[in-house]
Parts: sequence; C-alpha cells; structure tokens
Amino acid sequence: MRDITTSKEKLLKKIRKALLEKRDNPYPQLEDLPHYAPADEIPEVIFAEQFTAVNGQFVFCEDEIQFIETLLTLAEERSWHKIYCWEPGLQEILTRFEYPFYETDKDFEQAEVGFTFCEALIARNGSILLSNGNMAGRRLSIYPPVHIVLAYTSQMVLDLKDGFKLLKNKYGSRLPSMISNVTGPSRTADIEKTLVLGAHGPKELFVFLLDDSVTS
Repeated sequence: MRDITTSKEKLLKKIRKALLEKRDNPYPQLEDLPHYAPADEIPEVIFAEQFTAVNGQFVFCEDEIQFIETLLTLAEERSWHKIYCWEPGLQEILTRFEYPFYETDKDFEQAEVGFTFCEALIARNGSILLSNGNMAGRRLSIYPPVHIVLAYTSQMVLDLKDGFKLLKNKYGSRLPSMISNVTGPSRTADIEKTLVLGAHGPKELFVFLLDDSVTS
C-alpha cells in the first residue's frame, strides 16, 4: 500500500516522538558560560574602538572645562548656532560656562544639534543606551542632524545586560516607555546598496565621555 503521509505529517511525528523521549541535557552548563572571551582592554578603550568603527565620533574629557573647550571648538568649526538642550543637569553645566543653548522647543524645526544624556554606554558593541525617561524625551536624539551625548565613566558597562541592570536600578519597575540602543549614526543601504548616513535620524553622533571617577 502506498504511503500517503505528507512531509509535514512526518516532521510533526518526529517532533512528537522527540518530545516524548526524555534525554539528558548534553550541555548542562551552557547558559552559565560567557558569550565572549575575556576582554583584554578596559571598557572605555573597547567602546571607543567599536564606536568609531561605525562612524561615531568619540571624545574623552578629563573634566568639564575640557569638555566645554572641545564643544566650543567644534561649534565654531561647524558653525553650530541652534543647540537644543532640555535636561536640567546638562543645562546647569552649559549655563555655568555661559554656553548658549535653546531650553525650549521654539523653532525646533531649525535645530542643528540635539544635546542629551544617556542611560549607559555599551562597550562591547560601541552603542548608546537611550530612553525617554528624562526631559530630552523622544525627539531630541532623533530629529536634529547632529546628536551629542554627554556620558560619564560610571555609565560605561561591558555588555547590554549590564546596561539593563543600570536601568533596573534607576527606574525599578517603572521602566521608560522607550528604550533604544543606538549604534552609530542612522544609516541605510536600501537604495542600490549604497550606504547613506542620516536616512532616518542624525547624520552625526558624538559621545563626550567625562571622567567622574573618584581620585585620591
């Protein structure tokens, strides 16, 4: 008699049989093993290498004075005039050094630079963990053609799971409604496989890393 069992039925039969047969896990410690080899460099170096590899621009600053001096030089070189900053902590730094910025969304369609904090820097893949849990909201890191992030060495973690731990510690069960992991400027190669930066977000992405470690 001809077997009329379809290939789909044969596959399902094999799956049912496998589920009924109990076997010992051949890799009982697999989930406890690290996904990556131990890092040879410190996270700051790993992040800088990975971030610049995806067209990010990285600047390490020992203190706020060096940060402001570098920001002033960049703004002068690139003729930035409309820098928007909505986060009180950042506004306090800029105001202290008399650096001009827009603190509301007036004429926001003309914004040249969006200036924000972040939740964490992920060294392993050179990415920035952002959320809408602060005054910058959703728009400031997306709309302007240039996005500048001020981060601190205490926010540098090795892997994404460590970044989520920082979020959990900061927000508890009230996590922000938007959490985004940004790796370099926005890009697409949908059209004729030609890479285009800034297709659906900032064309340039800067990270200023400020050292907030305790020194003796």
